[in-house]
Amino acid sequence: MKGILLAATTAVLWGVLAIALKVALNYFDSYTIVWFRFFVATLVLAGYYAVKKPSLLNIYRKPPKMMIAGAVLLAGNYIGYVQGINYAGPAATQIIIQTGPVMLGIIGFAVFKEKLTWIRAIGFIIATAGFCMFYLNQINELVEKKEAITIGALWTLGAASSWTGYAFFNKKLVQKYHPQQINLIIFGLPVLLFLPSVNFDLLTQSYEWWVWVLMVALGLNTVVAYGTLSAAFKYTEANKISIVIIMNPVITFIVLELLMLLNVNWFPINKVSPLAYIGAALVIGGTILAVGLTQKKKA
Repeated sequence: MKGILLAATTAVLWGVLAIALKVALNYFDSYTIVWFRFFVATLVLAGYYAVKKPSLLNIYRKPPKMMIAGAVLLAGNYIGYVQGINYAGPAATQIIIQTGPVMLGIIGFAVFKEKLTWIRAIGFIIATAGFCMFYLNQINELVEKKEAITIGALWTLGAASSWTGYAFFNKKLVQKYHPQQINLIIFGLPVLLFLPSVNFDLLTQSYEWWVWVLMVALGLNTVVAYGTLSAAFKYTEANKISIVIIMNPVITFIVLELLMLLNVNWFPINKVSPLAYIGAALVIGGTILAVGLTQKKKA
């Protein structure tokens, strides 16, 4: 139960993240937001371990090449995800990004030689069919935004691919390094990578207090979400965690529906048709089957 609650915390944080990022895009560009998130995450993590366990900071002296590659890929995931939200909106992005766990599952079969069960095979097919249904419905319903949705989908697919690569390297690295040592590089290197693209003029402007609270919260979201996810793996099985995490788009949809019901106009919210909801449900359900469920071995 403790592991599931920790995983649920991650799911909630990622569920509201897409909406919070869309609000932040009213004030900052994608690259500045991503840089600020990594900056806050690195500042908090490095500051904490500088006091609690300084030895972990030794990783900064000579980080492994695989860790550097993982950091570059996670940076690509972050910018692709924000750009996807910028163009296609939170709802579409949250569905399309689920291709990441599916791709990771395929790598598991191809590289790590995990067994492809018939349940997982059906899950891949259902998730693919649901993705096509959701995407095509969004295109047909929002003809005037067809180009923007397509661009957003491509950015999000790029983000999902980058996340898959990051997860692949991370799975290798955790066998040798402390998880938070990995995060010190994974979060820290993008601060340097995105530095040339930061619009510091936007960061020096005068905003209402809640805008800065939102930006800091976006940075803390990175630390807390990944922290609770790592902790969850200590208490329960990976397949149970996967099922909980994959449900984060449901949280996004619920919050968006509440915003529409309350007439909150933080940003334009596209009404999702019943057919698109069916497609979204197929994506989530198929992903759970493909990634989260495994057949128990007989004793």
